[in-house]
Amino acid sequence: MRTLCSATLISECLIVGLVGLVAFRMTDVPAGTLWAVCGVVMALCVLLCGFVTRPGGVAMGWALQAGLVLSGFLVPMMFFLGACFAGLWWASVHFGRRVDEMKAAHAAQA
Repeated sequence: MRTLCSATLISECLIVGLVGLVAFRMTDVPAGTLWAVCGVVMALCVLLCGFVTRPGGVAMGWALQAGLVLSGFLVPMMFFLGACFAGLWWASVHFGRRVDEMKAAHAAQA
């Protein structure tokens, strides 16, 4: 699960940086505020990679997904991208857990 979820989170980190560039041109949000928020969200994406397998890690990931969808109020395309990444997050968690279960069953047989 960790590998799939981490790949999704790193991809989101890159998208947040690019959306920051778009928001800089499209919105009236002060540049300092915009880049501070984007920087914090990007740092959270990277830090969350290490917390995915800990208790509450997946829930924090869902909160991040909700924040990305809600960022569509600043940059409308983020409604679509946020929904896509929420779907990727679901798939990463769902199939990642299945892979972990299969690995554990294989290790128990060996």
